[in-house]
Amino acid sequence: MENKDIDVIALGELLVDFTESGISKQGNVLMEVNPGGAPCNVLSMLSRLGRKTAFIGKVGLDSFGTILKNAVIEQGIDGSYIKMDRNVHTTLAIVLKKEDGDRDFAFYRKPGADIMLNENEIDSKLFEKSKLFHFGSLSLSDEPVRSATKKAIQLAKKNNLLISFDPNLREPLWESLEEAHKQIDWGLKQCDILKISDNEIVWFTKKEDYDEGINKLKEDYPNLKLIALSMGVNGRRIYTNNYRIDQHAFVNKDTIETTGAGDTFCACVLDSVLQYGLNMNKESISNTLIKANAAASIITTRKGALRVMPSEEEIKQFLEDQK
Repeated sequence: MENKDIDVIALGELLVDFTESGISKQGNVLMEVNPGGAPCNVLSMLSRLGRKTAFIGKVGLDSFGTILKNAVIEQGIDGSYIKMDRNVHTTLAIVLKKEDGDRDFAFYRKPGADIMLNENEIDSKLFEKSKLFHFGSLSLSDEPVRSATKKAIQLAKKNNLLISFDPNLREPLWESLEEAHKQIDWGLKQCDILKISDNEIVWFTKKEDYDEGINKLKEDYPNLKLIALSMGVNGRRIYTNNYRIDQHAFVNKDTIETTGAGDTFCACVLDSVLQYGLNMNKESISNTLIKANAAASIITTRKGALRVMPSEEEIKQFLEDQK
C-alpha cells in the first residue's frame, strides 16, 4: 500500500440535509442547508486526521449541487470524481428532531441525482492509486447507482484495496425492508471492515444481545476481519479475531443532535486500520475507541457534519479536559 497516494475513496450519497434552525417570527420552523451524506462525512473526518481522500458520486447541475461539490472540496476531499446531472435534481433530506432526541428523515429522492451515477462513470485509475474503499447501503437501493457500486467493488478487489461497509439503514429509501436486507447481505459479503449500529445489528440478525448478533455475523460472513459497533450514549465497541473491547461514550451536556457521530467513529476506525493494519493490538484498539468517542462527542455539539468535523487538535484538547 506504500506506493498508493490516496488513503480512502468512498462512493455514495451526497445530499443536502435541511436541519432545524429555530423558529421564525411567524412561528415557522427555520431550516438550515447542511451538506451531508454519510460516505462524505467519513471522508471529511479522515481529511481532518490528515488522510488523502476522494469521493465518487453524483449531484444535480443546480444550486444545491454546486454548494455540495464546493463543500466537499473545501474539506480537502478530491471532488474531481463528482458528476453533475443536467436532468435530475440534487437529492434532499429533511431532518427533524423527535421528542426522544433521535432524528426523523424525509427524503426527496425519487429520483435524486445520487441514484443516477452509472457504472460507466467509475474511473478505474482511481482504484489503482488508493488503499481503502468505503461504501454504504444507500448506493445499493436503486439503479443505476447499484450497478456503479458493484463495479467499484470489482475494481477495489482487483486492486487489492481494503473494503469498508456501513449499512446505514434508512428505511424510507427502500421499497421494502426485505429488499434492504437482501442488499445489505450482499454488502456484508464484500467487506473486510464493518461499521454497524446497535439498532441495525438487532434488525439484521434478530438477536437482542449484541455479542450474539456479532457472532452470527462472523459465522455468516467469514470475510469480516473487524467489526465496529456503535451504541449511541452506551459507547462503542470493536471486535476483531482476537479482541472485544468496549469504551464508554463521553456524554456531552452541550449535545444538540447526533448527525455524524457514527461517521466520525467509522473514520477514526479506518484511520487506525490504515496506520496499524487489521490485526491491531489491544492498546491500539482502546486508543482508537477513546479517540472516536471524543470526536463523536464533539460533533454532537454542532449542526450538520461534513463541514464541522473536529480536528486532531480539538480531539486532543477534549480528552485533556476529561482528565
